[in-house]
Amino acid sequence: MADNELAAFRERWKQELTTTKEDQRLVSAPSSSGTLPRHQEEKERDSKNRYFEEFCQNPNTREPTEDHKSSERSAGIEHEGRDEEQSTAEESEDQPEYVSIAKSLLDGRTGPLLDRIEVERTRRKRKYQKTTNVCSTSMQQQPQKKAHKGEGLVDQLIQDLNDVNDIPFFDIELPYELASKIFQYLNRTELGRCAQVSKAWKVLAEDGVLWFRLCVKEGYHQDASVSDSPCWKSALRDCRNSAKSVRSNWNNRVGSISQLQFELGKVLCDVSSSDHFVLAGYTSGDVRLWDTIHWDSTASYLKTNSLSANSQPRPHVNHVQVNGTLAAAAYEDGCVDLWSTETGAEPVHHYQCPGGVQALAMSPDSPVLACAAGPDVRLDQPDDCGYWRTLCQVHLPKPVEILVLVPGRGHQCPLAAVVAGESVYLLKPREDEPRMLHTVYGHPVTCLDSSNSQVAFGVKSSGWAMHDGGNKIHVYNLETSQLEICVGNSVGDFTCINLRDSAPNLLVCGNKDRRVRVFDLRSGSSVVSLYAHHLGVTSVQADDWKIVSGGGEGLVCVWEMRKAAKLWEMHNRHPVRHVRFNTSTLVTANIPDDKSPRGACITDDDLTAHRRHRGVICHYDFSEDATSQDHILPICRSNYIESSGYNYNIGLAVPYDRLAGSHPSH
Repeated sequence: MADNELAAFRERWKQELTTTKEDQRLVSAPSSSGTLPRHQEEKERDSKNRYFEEFCQNPNTREPTEDHKSSERSAGIEHEGRDEEQSTAEESEDQPEYVSIAKSLLDGRTGPLLDRIEVERTRRKRKYQKTTNVCSTSMQQQPQKKAHKGEGLVDQLIQDLNDVNDIPFFDIELPYELASKIFQYLNRTELGRCAQVSKAWKVLAEDGVLWFRLCVKEGYHQDASVSDSPCWKSALRDCRNSAKSVRSNWNNRVGSISQLQFELGKVLCDVSSSDHFVLAGYTSGDVRLWDTIHWDSTASYLKTNSLSANSQPRPHVNHVQVNGTLAAAAYEDGCVDLWSTETGAEPVHHYQCPGGVQALAMSPDSPVLACAAGPDVRLDQPDDCGYWRTLCQVHLPKPVEILVLVPGRGHQCPLAAVVAGESVYLLKPREDEPRMLHTVYGHPVTCLDSSNSQVAFGVKSSGWAMHDGGNKIHVYNLETSQLEICVGNSVGDFTCINLRDSAPNLLVCGNKDRRVRVFDLRSGSSVVSLYAHHLGVTSVQADDWKIVSGGGEGLVCVWEMRKAAKLWEMHNRHPVRHVRFNTSTLVTANIPDDKSPRGACITDDDLTAHRRHRGVICHYDFSEDATSQDHILPICRSNYIESSGYNYNIGLAVPYDRLAGSHPSH
């Protein structure tokens, strides 16, 4: 039924087009020959009408047959083109100009590439028919003919529609799992573009697994699973907006500032921080733990072992270390205590080293503790039942100065990097002897840090050799124990280095020449060099866009790496010995060099000390809303209506002070 209706529609359209063409020829003929006499115009009109009647009665006389067309195709494209040009030239004499233009468009004479396109189109159609096993008999019954010269626009339109349906586009059905595998290589921008193609692609581009992987890839929700959020696309958008807000707060110093104080601790000795824990040791022998998320945690008060608690006077705390689950402290008498950050109270492990403890290190991601007393190094780790055991003990030729545990090694294969004089050693529990990584006589090592695959340390220049090259930083590969790159050529000694928390392929370090430098480990060149602290750089840390440095004069500076510009700074009395930040928090510690100040107290037996001698621990939180007013002092929030601002006996630097009646002096 549909075929009969289509055939009837085509016949009616042909008749309408034929009638329209006759009328157009009758109307356009006088205009084309306006200068001819009247009898010549009538004669020409009669000849054209007779020509059209003959054409309608016997159209095959002017059209080539199918056998003749096949012989022309075999003769080649050039011969076919000549015949078409001749036939077009003959018909153009009898037809109006717009009809000849339409015919030329149908015949493909608008460009030289259309013939090649037609040939390629035919080849693809044949190839598609072979691959889909199209029945040959049906093709013989309904052969697709090329548009003849005499066919109208309707025939060409219908044939073009059929050609479009022959070769499908975006009609390939793939399994959902396979399409998801392809889409997982796209980023969020490309997924958004694919979602605008079609409804099927939109459903696929908004799959929760794809957006969950993007969240984990960009550093959000590392420990989450796919089922934790109903819409990971919205979760990623919220995380990015929050990160943008936090970065703006960092730039503008918007947030809350808290000072972590322990009045009975006397003078601050050492500070360590990890995640949301801050651990501090004091000269009174006390160890204080702060949980910056749960400030009222019962595990904040850590009890000292009975040996150190009963001795008089109590030994000072030399070193402290903390990670997410454990806190450790080393005392002046050689005792080492280990607590759980969840329970606190009594130590879970305790031992004593002969002599004082020169270095203490704890793995940031596993319960491994390393301690160095003189030339002896000891590694401890709990077994499967929770009992602490000594993994190994090593005696080195020289006293240990710096000790670092390599992160990311897990419970099975801990690795320690040790500095003893001019030598750097790698210590593995499974190896009998430590492996020497670097040693140069007369060039001591001044600082050390390690990532999960590299170890970097600063080497001091001898100073007396000619063409010495200055102080250097050596970067070694932990797997091959080979030198990868040597950077730096500074006059001063390198005092601090940070490789663990830096961006990939970047290393940040501080020097006694008052500069903070960032090196690119791929090229060995200095990316950023900042004149930071006039008494030397004591601590430094950087990420992909900012640098936080502390100096001997007590100044904490925050820098923008790309612009090499200072964003803001904070000052306290003592040198900055500890700087540690994550996405939204910053912990700094100003630790005094003099642990026994004279005249600090009224009596020497007093447990308290004056604030200017204690040292300061500051906790900065930039995750709060920028509109929050908690970080602004109350005096700065007072207006001209309230008189409480004048109770401090100062004058606010605002125009309200000059208003009549706003102050008693007026």
